[in-house]
Amino acid sequence: MTVTTAPSHHAGTARPSGADTAGLRIDPLGPSFGAEVRGIDLGRLDDDQVLALRTALVRYKVVFLPGQDIDDRAQIDLGRRLGEVTAGHPVHDSGDVPDEVYALDSQDNGFADVWHTDVTFVRRPPAISVLRAVVLPPYGGDTSWADSQLAYESLTPALRDLIDPLTAVHDGSREFGYYLAQRRKGRGNLWDGEVVTDLVPVEHPVVRVHPESGRRGLFVNPGFTSHITGVSEHESRGILDILYAHLTKPEHTVRHRWQRGDVALWDNRATSHYANRDYGDQHRVMHRITLRGDLPVGPATAA
Repeated sequence: MTVTTAPSHHAGTARPSGADTAGLRIDPLGPSFGAEVRGIDLGRLDDDQVLALRTALVRYKVVFLPGQDIDDRAQIDLGRRLGEVTAGHPVHDSGDVPDEVYALDSQDNGFADVWHTDVTFVRRPPAISVLRAVVLPPYGGDTSWADSQLAYESLTPALRDLIDPLTAVHDGSREFGYYLAQRRKGRGNLWDGEVVTDLVPVEHPVVRVHPESGRRGLFVNPGFTSHITGVSEHESRGILDILYAHLTKPEHTVRHRWQRGDVALWDNRATSHYANRDYGDQHRVMHRITLRGDLPVGPATAA
């Protein structure tokens, strides 16, 4: 079951419910954010379906495909049809799975109960993430996504003008520094052509211009953003708190209740997400792959 609230201020007419493109039945969950896609087998996509799926992903930012029967290898093959698959994670060792898979196992602290955008603590954060349900608890474990473009567009013009030129620091050491040093002995995975041996903070624009749609969206997240540069600590915290509260307003979010066979794809350049940890000691395992992204660009650079 998928529940959504997502009115849009973005210009344009939403695709009508049940529209069919290249065999994909696309049922929007709101005017511009979230869609359910049926009528295809992710293990047997033709080229037109791959293009249609990629187009739907940029438009709706997160799409859900129920009733799929794929394994790790098929999930990786799907990623390769959509883009360039990265390592599963810059530093995490997921054990007995392919190198491209990041296994989120609740029995090994594999949960993400904080709003975040995947791996923004590297120079080139992933463009797209593909998540597959492997083991589901009998209750709980929903995932929510927030539309960072809708959130930006619904800010007041004065606040948009304030944040457009700002940059922020993203620091992976807060979450993974100890793991890299102690569990991996200072040697992580091959990421963007280099073995990760240190998590050096990186700087990204607070507002990111999407490289395909050209839309602007908030590109800060509580999981990895440490502070805004060029302002005081107090001002940084105040601005970030305002943006986080606005980003995660119910009208900017979509929530998905997982079922066996569900696969979710999301545009990591235009969303943040949150996994509910409300299933007690029940077991939950999700397998994720990510696709290589580009350098985030802000409004001043894009212009």
